[in-house]
Amino acid sequence: MPNSPSSPSAHVDLGLAKPPAPQPRALDPVAVLRQQRRMAGLDAVPWLHQEVAERMAERLSIIKFQPKRVLQWQGLLGGGGKALSEAYPQAEQCSVEVTAELRARSQLAHKRVWWKAWRGSSALTVEAPENLAQGRAELVWANMCLHASPDPVATLRAWHQALAVDGFVMFSCLGPDSFKELRAIYQQQAWGPSSPEWWDMHDIGDLMVEAGFADPVMDQERIGLTWADGESLLMDLRALGGNYAPTRFSGCRGRQWRARWLESLEPLRGPDGRLKLSLELVYGHAFKPQPRLSISSETHVSLEQMRAMVRKSSP
Repeated sequence: MPNSPSSPSAHVDLGLAKPPAPQPRALDPVAVLRQQRRMAGLDAVPWLHQEVAERMAERLSIIKFQPKRVLQWQGLLGGGGKALSEAYPQAEQCSVEVTAELRARSQLAHKRVWWKAWRGSSALTVEAPENLAQGRAELVWANMCLHASPDPVATLRAWHQALAVDGFVMFSCLGPDSFKELRAIYQQQAWGPSSPEWWDMHDIGDLMVEAGFADPVMDQERIGLTWADGESLLMDLRALGGNYAPTRFSGCRGRQWRARWLESLEPLRGPDGRLKLSLELVYGHAFKPQPRLSISSETHVSLEQMRAMVRKSSP
């Protein structure tokens, strides 16, 4: 795996039509905001987020570049703080939180609990996405948050804008086959969607190219989760985010429906007697390349682009 993308060649616009970009999967932004505010009150990182963060951290070894400034996108719930501080002990760490509640809790957690044991923990800052300086970060780390973004296209562009040239992003999110067993149950019972339509990794890769990233590398991992009973399963599903589908049933179901829901899970029990659900994890990373200019009779270059090109060409 190269440390940075190769220098781009001149781009010639031949007037060929580009294939249409994949359309974003819709989420209910009100439900997302409500869940983000609720999760700001959690006492610990969700267990699945922590597990995926550890798996993501194992992939850092393929990148030899040592970033000096790391942005943890929604770092409070991402669970990657300790791994990132150990991998990059000299780097400036910044937790980017999307709501005021998450920013306040992130600052409190840094002072009191979660990040107290970090080496260099005093270097951690907390920022809102709109307040970030553009083009300064050398790593954007985003664990288990893209699938819960109401506007994933804007999120990818925000990552790209925050990165310096040759900086890179590493992220993880849920894939479309996550909890497919529940989807089948809801369809059979005519209960509406059990979850939103999560992104396919190939579509995410295409959107990353549209956002300006170079040669994104995408892969997936499938794991099975098991529970002893339906009550524990329901509790964990709520802790992991709930249902953001805009067409979900939004009323109160009641005790009778809850009993039917728990009963409908029974066919999911395996030979060991435990309830099992499938999970698809999507991983990706990509670099921010040198800006590419289209060749035409008149080309406009910003001062920032000129400076970047001069820095790139200097020995």
